Amino acid sequence: MQNSLWPSWSENKLFTILISILLIVLIVFIGYGFVYKMKSYDYIGVSPEAQNTIRITGIGKVIAVPDIAKVTLGTEALEQDVASAQKKVNEDINDLIRDLKKQFGIKEEDIKTVNYNAYPEYDWSEEGRIFKGYKVTQNVEVKVRETDDAGQVISLAGQLGLKNIGGLQFTIDDPEIYRQEARGIALENAKEKAEDLAEVVGVKLGRIVSFSESEGVSAEPVFREAVADMGIGAGGEVVPAPEIEVGSQEIQVIATVEYEIL
Repeated sequence: MQNSLWPSWSENKLFTILISILLIVLIVFIGYGFVYKMKSYDYIGVSPEAQNTIRITGIGKVIAVPDIAKVTLGTEALEQDVASAQKKVNEDINDLIRDLKKQFGIKEEDIKTVNYNAYPEYDWSEEGRIFKGYKVTQNVEVKVRETDDAGQVISLAGQLGLKNIGGLQFTIDDPEIYRQEARGIALENAKEKAEDLAEVVGVKLGRIVSFSESEGVSAEPVFREAVADMGIGAGGEVVPAPEIEVGSQEIQVIATVEYEIL
């Protein structure tokens, strides 16, 4: 019998099968590595994640007329006890809410309390602090849906003797409608810029890779008569309602669009 380090098929079939499988796996692995190595030459000097893009900013503007007015109205009372001060403030605010509903049809959901405070108040002298009483203040924000009534609402507050009147602003109840329009203009503006630039440099635009936006609203109501000159706080005195211009708001959307370059 001939001696050999490699057992014959008849002597160890299982060993021969395992060795054969191992050789096949090794050949496949080496072949796959060779193919991958060849493909990698296509990316020499270029990162596989690199992408040629162009980023353009477009601006869209829409001019809108405000459709609601907001104003803060309130009062305060100083009494020797908290309960008396609260009673006076409650009466004034209740009268205000009643007249707002009756005269201007303002709904309850358009009137909300924005602050309510009660605290002791003192005077100061050389002898120290002197207790004056308890001050209670309450302010409500009123949403006026008929903007032409804004001046009359302010005049009503003066007639009722309210001491705190301010924060008048005109705004748009649902600005998303105008924002969407401005967004469309901004995107179109960005596209036009990108197409012009692509033509200049001799490339073609592909799909949109990324998109971001920012926005802004600017508006300034104009008073024909200053509130401070209306005699507000006299109580019961009928004063002319201030003429207030609603003005307009510019809703602006800035869109930054990144295009793929083909």
